[in-house]
Order: sequence, then C-alpha cells, then structure tokens
Amino acid sequence: MLHRMALRVLPSLSLAVTEDAVRKQKRLVMFVPGVIGFGVYRLVKHLLPLTEPVVLLTVSGAVGLITALLAYRVGRDTAWDTIVCEDGRKLLIWVGGWIGFVYGVQLSLLVLALLWLVGYDYLQHPDGPAMMAIIISCTAVARDAFEIGHVRKTGLMGRPFPTFPNGIALRSLLGTHATVVGPWIVAGSTVGAAGASLGALVESQHAAAIVQMSAVTIFGGALALCAYFAGLRPQDSWVNGLLKTNPGELLKYWWWPGLAFSSTYYLVIVGAVIFLLKEPGVPTIYALCGGAVVTGLMALYGYYLGYRRQVEEQQGQSLSPSLLRCPFVMGILGKSSNPAMVAASKV
Repeated sequence: MLHRMALRVLPSLSLAVTEDAVRKQKRLVMFVPGVIGFGVYRLVKHLLPLTEPVVLLTVSGAVGLITALLAYRVGRDTAWDTIVCEDGRKLLIWVGGWIGFVYGVQLSLLVLALLWLVGYDYLQHPDGPAMMAIIISCTAVARDAFEIGHVRKTGLMGRPFPTFPNGIALRSLLGTHATVVGPWIVAGSTVGAAGASLGALVESQHAAAIVQMSAVTIFGGALALCAYFAGLRPQDSWVNGLLKTNPGELLKYWWWPGLAFSSTYYLVIVGAVIFLLKEPGVPTIYALCGGAVVTGLMALYGYYLGYRRQVEEQQGQSLSPSLLRCPFVMGILGKSSNPAMVAASKV
C-alpha cells in the first residue's frame, strides 16, 4: 500500500490527483466499478463457492486486476495501443498484478478482519462480508489505479514527478541507504513484536486481537513518524524535527499515514491468519511475527516518504493550497527551507 501513501504524502503526486477536475472524474470512476462489483458478486455467488475464503479472495483479486487496468486506462485517457507503446508491458503488469490483484486481495482480507472484530464472522455469515469484500476492494483499486494513470499521463505531458509510486525509488533507497534505514527497520520490528506480545495477556480471541492491533498500530505509527523526520532532514536529528513541529500537527501526522496504515497492515495479517490459516484467533507466534513485519515496514516507509519529500524540495517542487488538504504535509510545509514551499504554505 506504499503507492497509496506516496500519492497523498508526496507533494507533486498529491497535487496532481487532488485537483478539482480529477476529483470529480474519480468519483465516477469509483462509483461504476462498485456497481459492477455488486453485479459480479450476484452472478458469481451462483457459480462458485464464495463461502470458501480462497475462492472469494481469488474472485476479488481477479475483479481487482480487471478493474485496475480499466481504471488506469481511464486515467491515462488514451488508446490501449498507445498505452502499451508508451508505458510498456512491465508497468501494465505491475498495475494489474500489484495494484489490481494483490492490493485487491489485501483489501478483502482487511474487510473480512474488520467485520470479524465486530462480530460479523464471514465463516458463519458469508454473504454480507463476501459482498462487501468484493465491492470495497474493487472501488479502492479503481481509485488508486485511476490516480496512477493520471499521474503517468501528466508526466508524459511534461509535468515533473520526482517519484513515481511503483516502488522503484524504494528499492533504490534500500540499495544506497541500507546502513541508515536498517536500524529503523530493526527498531520497528523489535518494538512491534513486543507490542503484539501483549495480546497473550488476554484470554478472549477477539479481545487479544484488539490488544495486538492497538499496540502495533501505536508503535507502528510512532516509528513511521520518527523515521519520516529522519528521512526528511538526514543532516539533522529526527528529534529536532519532532520538537520544531506543533504538537497538534504531529498528532495529525501520527494518525495518517502512521496509525491508519499500521492498523491496515495488521488487519490484513489478522484476516490471513483467521480465514486462510483457519485459526480461531491470532496465536501469539503469529502476532509476534505480524507485529514485527508491520512496524518494521512502517519504519521503512516513513523514512522513504521523508527522503522523497527531501528530494522534491531539492528539485524545487512548487505547491498549491489544495495540497494543504493532506494532513500529513500540513504544517511541515511552512517549516521548509525551500522558499517556494514556504510561500505556498502561507497561501
């Protein structure tokens, strides 16, 4: 889900996909796949056993794959032959496979886990959760694929985007900054595993999962926030970044994307353990591993997003007041050393 964070945290990307005309078109792009997803569910439920988690997730992933490609094409606003020629098959495979199938499966697991936590168990009442898993994942996939397509189209028209949300810049960061990022990942993994272990103190499976998720969410959000400032100002201490930022603004950054995506990732793991591994809850060993993975990943992503923000500042990316709608960048913009960004943040 790194692409989702990048599309909202990095100024150049966020500005491109939050313009009024784009937002209006995006609403339609999200609505239509949602309606189609409902129709697909009504049809497929009579043909396939959607009461089986693997079947449901496969269907959701397949629907997401097709939706991602179609929504990407709408965002690109050009013919398929031109898209294949200009973008290449590798990019299209990433859009369909990762943004469509894998992301769609993750979102479906997220929906099933959330419903399980509130007592609406898919294994006992499959129809409602199955329908919501397909529709919600399909809608979110359409939104993100459309935004990525729009970014690609705008980039080909000459608008600079220092970071394209396909993970290439992340792999480059790991290759060049491994010694700097490594300690953050290790710290995140250690803290996350320790936090998830608190679930062992609770007997109820649901209550234990809530304790695990809460601890991982809090620690993951905190690590992501600290790592973000470390990546944003590598020549300075991340502690200074925290101290120089208004506490109210820090709370917003901690909430999104820190807390939001930490809980999202952990709920995906909860869904996989319960519905794919058929566990009645999340055993401690799975919780330890899941907590370590989630908080380590959030620390990495936090540093990456801060580092890419720094790259955009160095390249003189200008901002618009519309960008201030994103809570994660609000406030920090006014503290930038880049004059263009300072001016934009005061509009």
